[in-house]
Amino acid sequence: MTDATPHDHTRRPHSWRRDLVELAARWSRRHGNGPVTDGTDGTDSTDGTNGAHSTNGGTGARSAETTLWRMRTTVRDEPGTLAALCMALAHHEVDILSLQTHPLADGTVDEFLLRAPAGLPPSELTGAVTTGGGRDTWLERADAHDLVDAPTRILSLATRTALDAAELPLALRGLLGRCTIRSVPAKSLGRHPVAGADGVPPVEGVLEETVMRLRDPSGGAITVERAYLPFTPTEFARARALVELDTRLGPRVPRRHDVLTLPEGNEITVRRADTRDLDAARAMHQRCSAATLARRYHGPADDADRYLTHLLSPRFGRTLAAYTASGRLVALGHLLWDGDETEIALLVEDEWQRRGIGGELLRRLVAMAAEAGGGCVYAVTQSANTGMVAAMRALELPLDYQIEEGTLVITARLSPAVTTSGA
Repeated sequence: MTDATPHDHTRRPHSWRRDLVELAARWSRRHGNGPVTDGTDGTDSTDGTNGAHSTNGGTGARSAETTLWRMRTTVRDEPGTLAALCMALAHHEVDILSLQTHPLADGTVDEFLLRAPAGLPPSELTGAVTTGGGRDTWLERADAHDLVDAPTRILSLATRTALDAAELPLALRGLLGRCTIRSVPAKSLGRHPVAGADGVPPVEGVLEETVMRLRDPSGGAITVERAYLPFTPTEFARARALVELDTRLGPRVPRRHDVLTLPEGNEITVRRADTRDLDAARAMHQRCSAATLARRYHGPADDADRYLTHLLSPRFGRTLAAYTASGRLVALGHLLWDGDETEIALLVEDEWQRRGIGGELLRRLVAMAAEAGGGCVYAVTQSANTGMVAAMRALELPLDYQIEEGTLVITARLSPAVTTSGA
């Protein structure tokens, strides 16, 4: 939507919808039972939210207790429909804090951030929307993070993507809300096509109701699924713009690094890794014992090298590397996006094990997962891998253990206190 003034005759279609929201807000303030107050000292009760459109009125003084809601509904795209919807919300003392419009071929999806009286049941809120002409209404609780306006949030996500290629899946999730995002390579480890039944999607992508498929800049496909709410063409266009930004910028990983001093005095440099570390990783594999590689990859040691290109790609997660002062790679830690979950994996060269390197990498990876908004991380290892078990326990986080045929899955529920990655 544009911020055109009433005298601007070049405004885009649908800009009149904002005018209707403002008119409805002014009407409800003038014709309601009194000014918008918190019922005590007569001060405005919008909690300092700039640009909020109050739709109070109709049913009396608003309760001091309020709840934030995110709501989507579809209305006819014709004059008067949004005004009727605003009046229906005003009757229940609901404030419209923000509005986004998603044009469709046969109507408009309006996305609201609402502040409603805490005692207003969700059923009454959706019922009011239906009375006001809305259909296919979706409603969920919101929080203070949703108060950031859409352009600011989108620019922030674009900035994160520009700085770090590993941020693209996270940025898409931040843009589209609760959804499952999977990156599928064009070919498997055996070099067989695996990008899906339809192959690699076209450059312009594919939108199918609750699924969108986008061309991955590194080859293959990015599949985004949101079963509870269909994607709109506007959301599809925003997602494509983020992917295009990632494509134009090419591979990039922040080169920040930290120097750590181990208890015996050796200095280790920890930094983000990518496919430029592939040769060093292969050389480390050659130095690792078959038992160490089997504990890490849960299979024949000969297959280990085949995974490295995938693991070091920032598209599938983040990797931390530990280098000695002489430039020798001695440990890798991987944080892998797995749909709605996050996997953690470690590989430490034999002679550098049990010196604290694995624990340090693990702590940083968990912090990265917390910063990315993950609720938990899991590690898959062998039940006899006491080193990994000890490292997970040292995190001092709630842990769940599942053992099946010698395979141990340890899940750590993240704490809000885990906030800094240090790498």
